Amino acid sequence: MKLKDFLSAEIDREVERSRRALEQVPADKYDWKPHEKSMMFGYLVNMVATIPTWIAMQINQDELDVAPVGGSNMEQKRLNTSKELLEALNKAAAGVRSAFEKTADEHLQTNWRLLARGQVVMEAPRYEMIQDTINHWAHHRGQMTVYLRLMGAKVPALYGPSADDNQFR
Repeated sequence: MKLKDFLSAEIDREVERSRRALEQVPADKYDWKPHEKSMMFGYLVNMVATIPTWIAMQINQDELDVAPVGGSNMEQKRLNTSKELLEALNKAAAGVRSAFEKTADEHLQTNWRLLARGQVVMEAPRYEMIQDTINHWAHHRGQMTVYLRLMGAKVPALYGPSADDNQFR
């Protein structure tokens, strides 16, 4: 199996898991957080919906500076409803699928760099950075499901049954 096909299939599975989680997002909870040091729920679910765009960037660009001198021009659009989040996920998924269709395994083995203020923070083959991003995505989706539980919303079955969803039983 080609590396790009393996990663693409994994992303497809994670998109569907993210979809099930984002379907449970209650309205009007964007600013909610379980603790003063915690991330706002809206920011967190926005990340879960859009992380596939990061993977497309890792394929299509050679680097990303997350804290460029002079400030970032990247803006996170406020997505307030489950419908908006699912639309963002669909768009992000389409973008990463297109990026995988246009790339080759040889390209995925070339290095990609993450910068902060022009300094290299991480550098590794693209496929490793993509795998780390998939893991990062799963981490934030798990964090999101804890928030859902604390808000009294349903927690979907993602890798196995949940107290609210026993589709795996």
